[in-house]
Amino acid sequence: MTASDQQHPQQSQMPADPPGLPSAAREAATGAVDPRLLQQLADAHGVGTSFQGWDGLPHSVAEETLIKVLASLGVQAHTNQLIEAALAEAELAPWRRMLPPAVVIQQGEPAQVPVHLRDGSTAEVSITLEGGAGSRDAVQQDLWVQPRDVDGVATGRATFALPQDLPLGWHTLHAESEGVTASTTLVVVPARLTTAAPLEERRGWGLATQLYSVRSKRSWGIGDFSDLADLGALSAAHGADYILVNPLHAAEPVPPVQPSPYSPSTRRFFNPLYIRIEAIPELAYLKPRKRAAVEKLHEEVAALNKEGDRLDRDSVYAAKLQALEMLYHTRRSPARQAAFDEFCRISGSGLDDFALWSAIREDLPAVDPFWSDPASALGTPQTEALRERLADRIGFYRWLQWICDEQLENAQRAALRSGMRLGVVHDLAVGVDHSSADAWTLRDVLAPGTSVGAPPDMYNQQGQDWGQPPWHPARLAEAGYIPFRNMLATVLRHAGGVRVDHILGLFRLWWIPSGNAPGDGAYVRYDHEALIGILALEAQRAGAVVIGEDLGTFEPWVRDYLAARGILGTSILWFEYDGDSPLAPERYRTQALASVNTHDLPPTAGYLAGDHVALRSELGLLERSEAEERAEHKASLEKMLALVRERGYLPDDSSAPGASEERTIEALHLLLAQAPSVLLGVALVDAVGERRVQNQPGTTEALYPNWQVPLGGPDGKPVFLDDLPANARFNSLLAAVEEALRG
Repeated sequence: MTASDQQHPQQSQMPADPPGLPSAAREAATGAVDPRLLQQLADAHGVGTSFQGWDGLPHSVAEETLIKVLASLGVQAHTNQLIEAALAEAELAPWRRMLPPAVVIQQGEPAQVPVHLRDGSTAEVSITLEGGAGSRDAVQQDLWVQPRDVDGVATGRATFALPQDLPLGWHTLHAESEGVTASTTLVVVPARLTTAAPLEERRGWGLATQLYSVRSKRSWGIGDFSDLADLGALSAAHGADYILVNPLHAAEPVPPVQPSPYSPSTRRFFNPLYIRIEAIPELAYLKPRKRAAVEKLHEEVAALNKEGDRLDRDSVYAAKLQALEMLYHTRRSPARQAAFDEFCRISGSGLDDFALWSAIREDLPAVDPFWSDPASALGTPQTEALRERLADRIGFYRWLQWICDEQLENAQRAALRSGMRLGVVHDLAVGVDHSSADAWTLRDVLAPGTSVGAPPDMYNQQGQDWGQPPWHPARLAEAGYIPFRNMLATVLRHAGGVRVDHILGLFRLWWIPSGNAPGDGAYVRYDHEALIGILALEAQRAGAVVIGEDLGTFEPWVRDYLAARGILGTSILWFEYDGDSPLAPERYRTQALASVNTHDLPPTAGYLAGDHVALRSELGLLERSEAEERAEHKASLEKMLALVRERGYLPDDSSAPGASEERTIEALHLLLAQAPSVLLGVALVDAVGERRVQNQPGTTEALYPNWQVPLGGPDGKPVFLDDLPANARFNSLLAAVEEALRG
């Protein structure tokens, strides 16, 4: 998703402002704040005081907005006195710690770490390698730094060089001086992710799809993990190397559930909606009466599987949950129980806490004060009492995640066994909803009183609020980046790759304080060296490629930086231009996934017909007349088709949208196949002739059924996985792409 197109419908109100956020009276007095001091404080905490807009002009951030954003970072700035105190504290803060909150270094590169201690004293610094695999010593450097007075204590800074041959991994750095000790996380990350290197020798291609929309005749009304395995086998037979799916993150534990896969309850665990009931081994051991009950549940939603207009997640999930309840209480074999126990062990407290949230959330709505009450935070007596009382329900939700893990493992194994080089490529959403599990369990590392979005641009001139709390940069570092690591490790556990939605958010995010309009925000910088490094480390360990969705507004150096770190970018045919002309395919980036379209645009058949113009006009989303919009679209389309004809993929007498829609779609993919990009993406909707868009940016469910459109053909009738082997259009496009890449 591009920053300009991303839409995350907000389902709940943002939590109340954090303690200390300026009151209306205080905000009214901000005229006395010295702008220069405020700017210095913002700079010290990574808050941008200006930004370049989509119009190419610089825009200043309002003082009131800066004060609110700083408050969300825990910094008070509504008077000059507070600003001066905060500036002094920002300067002294590193000196108050013996070691930094976390240290992330690149393998093989020289690195130093500062150690703060009483002036004149000595220190010893050592490293305990991950898993207790030995220890190493750091060597102090002959580097003098002027001591500082810290709370009346003369404090010096010693600088230690870390060994350059440290192995990749999560280590622990220790320091000791005069009986005082400190430890911190030391992460050694790859200088460059190498998992995409084989693709430079032989390019790959694959299908991109929204899994929930892809059903077989065995589905319960929603595409599932077994359907994913079957789609992998079908496409692998044509030479595909991967399947890119929508985020499979968990939503609410019980219906109603959020349709958008980009607004989940957690990014660490998976959605049980995708479980294939019949693939659970315990089904074979159900007593006849319960087995009949499961079959009846399936029959009750069977009609939904044939629905061609809109998917019904809530009814399907309700039926599946009843069946899953019966299977959970079926006795497991010793081997199965041991596997479940081991999954719970390696998933640790994160799984326990998510399961606890799920058990409580079953009966407690998102708007209940419980979720924001400090007395009900994790670890409090109230919550621990609930953990004990809800033990069985917690066990159920832990079991659901185990089943998800097993079926995802099977899908990945099936894809690789079918000949794919990558297999399943997951999609990582930008964040979670304010009322989500992560917002409750990870509240200590999320910024209160704010949400992320995008500033105004040519598509959304009011800006966008995605209704998601951002990582708090400093607190995430203080947590040793463990929450970030755990999220990545789970997503990559059974994956050949991951697409990171809005990867630019690992560099900076647009923060919108509570009560502000989406355009009244500010960019907050993140330690991209640490975040990108950890992303590369976890992907390297998993043997997975990383694809960054790097569309939208970004600083020019970002793409070069990502490429240097071995992370692929994203190129969309319709967005790649050289001035007023389409970019020649041979000038596309090599380190990228190139595709004709994206899920925020109509399938190519609909795009060629201008369906998106008609839909936006119908929904009142156009800033000018439909005729003007259609004329611009037609002119842009003709430029692209002229290039296609020039390269010989369409006859010269064809005209937009082309003499044959199917032939034009193939021609666009053949053009794209001439790009050097190491990965080529083919949308499943393009392979079957679907015209309806999955997500219409700028709308809510009341206006358009975003993320609820089942896979269909040109006539709108459902297309099932079972139909694909005999689908001439599907076979033709996939064969054409394979031949173009291998010919």
